[in-house]
Amino acid sequence: MSGLFLTFEGIDGAGKSTHIDALAGAFRAAGRTVTLTREPGGTPLAEKLRALALNEPMDALTEALVMFAARRDHLLQVIEPAIARGNVVLCDRFTDATFAYQGGGRGFDREVLQQLERWVQSVPAIRLPGLRQPDLTVWFDLAPSVAAQRLAGARVPDKFESQPQEFFARVAEGYAQRLRADPRRFLRVDADQPREGVWQAVERGVRARGLL
Repeated sequence: MSGLFLTFEGIDGAGKSTHIDALAGAFRAAGRTVTLTREPGGTPLAEKLRALALNEPMDALTEALVMFAARRDHLLQVIEPAIARGNVVLCDRFTDATFAYQGGGRGFDREVLQQLERWVQSVPAIRLPGLRQPDLTVWFDLAPSVAAQRLAGARVPDKFESQPQEFFARVAEGYAQRLRADPRRFLRVDADQPREGVWQAVERGVRARGLL
């Protein structure tokens, strides 16, 4: 079978992590080998960069460079080899998150982010035409006020989770802009409903695309 690359996106508190595990189980039940991973992170080097990005103060350009450096290592060491083996790669966040958090939340220049995207995801090194993009991106769309209620007291927040609701409103708009730019790649899921309803929307949407 051909490899697949699916990403899960959404603001903190949207509930994506719960459903990425459920989708992994559904693919395994269908006989597929699944690689579960995350961004920033996914390799020893990228996990070190994740710790810096989530906890150390830095300006928006430095933050974006750290995210894309982690992504490059992740692509070359984990994502591309798994796809080549025919695995289903399920990744908790990918480049859309950078456009949402650094581009939307931080207000950083999207043209610079697009150039970094072209450099990092272009493929002489991975022998594909164009850029590596997900086959499907599941976006858990949730109002920032609801996400904040879910996160309250859940854990010690990192520097992104501790941002005010206005920041997350800009992040949500950043995701919406990415969807408008590439609607066929996205599956938008209303995350403001009971967990079972969210899961049904995810499973139904993935099956409708012929991926499961």
